[in-house]
Amino acid sequence: MNADRKSYFLIVDLEATCSNDGKIPSHEMEIIEIGAVMLNRETWEIDAEFQQFIHPVRHPQLTAFCTELTSIQQEDVDQAPQFAEAISRFKEWIYSFPSHIFCSWGNYDKKQFIQDCEFHHVPYPFTSEHINIKNEFSEYLGVSKGFGMAKALQHLEMELIGTHHRGIDDARNIAAIYRHIKTRKPSHEKRG
Repeated sequence: MNADRKSYFLIVDLEATCSNDGKIPSHEMEIIEIGAVMLNRETWEIDAEFQQFIHPVRHPQLTAFCTELTSIQQEDVDQAPQFAEAISRFKEWIYSFPSHIFCSWGNYDKKQFIQDCEFHHVPYPFTSEHINIKNEFSEYLGVSKGFGMAKALQHLEMELIGTHHRGIDDARNIAAIYRHIKTRKPSHEKRG
C-alpha cells in the first residue's frame, strides 16, 4: 500500500540503556521504554497512545546517567516485561490500526528496534516503510542542518510538553511538530 493512502502516522520514540563512560557500548544498548502515538492523517489529532517500560537483560542495572537523562527509575524497568513480551503487547496495539506507517525523529529508533529484535530473536514489527521526521523538518525549513527534537520545538516557538527523553512525551511532541509542518506552509515560502 502506498504511504499516501495510510490513514495513520505511527510516531515512535524509544529510550534505551545508556552510559556516558563507555560501559554500555551502542551495540549493547537495549530499549527500556516505547512511547508511541497514532496520529490521524485526516484530523491531525492523536487517536491513541501506547507506553511500555521494558526490562533490559544485558545491562539490567540502569546507570545514574541513564536515570538522570530519561527520569526512568530502576523500579520502572524491574517491574516491566522483557522485550519479547513488550513487543507482543506493542504489536497487538499497532495492529489494531491496520493502516499506518512507522515514523520517528531520525533513524535511531528504527536501528535500535532492528538491533533489539535481532538480539532477542523477535520479528521486526514494522513494514520496511519508515518516515524520518527529522529529515522532513529540515526539508520544511529548507536547510541541510539536522535539528534535535527540542531545538525543532524552539524553532517553531512551541513548548516542549512533558519530560524530554521520556518516550511517550517525546512521541507526543514529535506528533505536534509533524502536525505543524504538514498543515502549515514554511515561513520561507510565505515570504515568496
